[in-house]
Amino acid sequence: MAFDLFAGKGVPIEQQRYTWRDMVGKPISKLDDDAYTRVRVILMNGIETEAIRFKAMAGMMNRDLRLSLANLKRSEHHQQTMVNWLLGPDHSPLETTIAYEQVAIEVTASIAQNEPDPYLAQTYRFGLLEDFDHLYRYSALLDRLEGKDPNNITQNYTDILPGRPTIEQHRAPIDDLRDPYDRALAAPISKVNALTLVSGEYQTHDYYMNVGPLFADPVARQLYAEIASIEDQHVTQYASLIDPSESLLEKWLLHEATEAYNYYSCVQYESNPRLKAIWERFLDYELGHFHHVCELMKKYENRDPKELFPSSLPEPIKYESQRDFVRQTLNQEVDLRAKGTDYVAKSEEGQESIDYRTHINSDGVPTEIVAAGYVWRPGTELNRKVAISA
Repeated sequence: MAFDLFAGKGVPIEQQRYTWRDMVGKPISKLDDDAYTRVRVILMNGIETEAIRFKAMAGMMNRDLRLSLANLKRSEHHQQTMVNWLLGPDHSPLETTIAYEQVAIEVTASIAQNEPDPYLAQTYRFGLLEDFDHLYRYSALLDRLEGKDPNNITQNYTDILPGRPTIEQHRAPIDDLRDPYDRALAAPISKVNALTLVSGEYQTHDYYMNVGPLFADPVARQLYAEIASIEDQHVTQYASLIDPSESLLEKWLLHEATEAYNYYSCVQYESNPRLKAIWERFLDYELGHFHHVCELMKKYENRDPKELFPSSLPEPIKYESQRDFVRQTLNQEVDLRAKGTDYVAKSEEGQESIDYRTHINSDGVPTEIVAAGYVWRPGTELNRKVAISA
């Protein structure tokens, strides 16, 4: 069912209230909840993080909008708290890392298939194969450090196989920039898709930068440093797709539409009734935010927000296994490389990226070290050794 941003006004900002007990509820279960419930929790935490970051930056740039930005940012902060605290202590930091990569794979694959712009869809498939490889590298680390099977987290929705090797993903910044969509011509869902992936990748980057130093194992510390660098490249890649000529209020309205659309997607697929109620509540809150910004756009820019968003957005993000699509993409596009804003054959890659990669990998490559000899199969390395010795 398509989603109509203008069908309801949502909950007014002044009625969006919380208590500490309300914000910090019972977390989800690592084993009893469906993996896609955790995927939605992690993605929506990233969406809220981006919303807060944007409002803080926008407040530095516009005096007239500061109070409205502050009011909505406070509500977004409490929404993020409620969402992020749904992840429980039964997840180790490394297990949460596995979950973050599953989010990147499954959400990017779904978005790539509903993206109407061929160039944007190609960009999403390109990034997808890199996150797919990250899952494989972290899975090897999980097996060897904690003796755990990553499939306990992914629940058989996502393959654990090499993608485009991380060793080959390191690029010069000139090869991470992409051509932006045209704000006047792009479909609204294209704008929402780009911002959704910026939000998710930015969150992943920040998580790895915070968690990586907490490990004692030297290879683990280097692995997080290496993959965090690729996540920064992905932030650059997806952010460069967004038209820089959009006004501040256009970008703000896009943020609110992106939040509402993603909560709507969560509502459509959530299997946990308690979390579905949270998604429904926050969908109503985000519609309140969206219509508040609509009024600001009318006041300060004398523009009709319906010029930017039609009566409805397409079908929601599909929270279901994307295995077949990922396998097909891996088979057909693993050897693609970026050269400037274009995608080219491996043999045509630019010298800037080759030189950059040669130097940064010159003292060893953590993603290669950690996965040496690793092939995922059910169980763990410890179980396999016991079976062999018996």
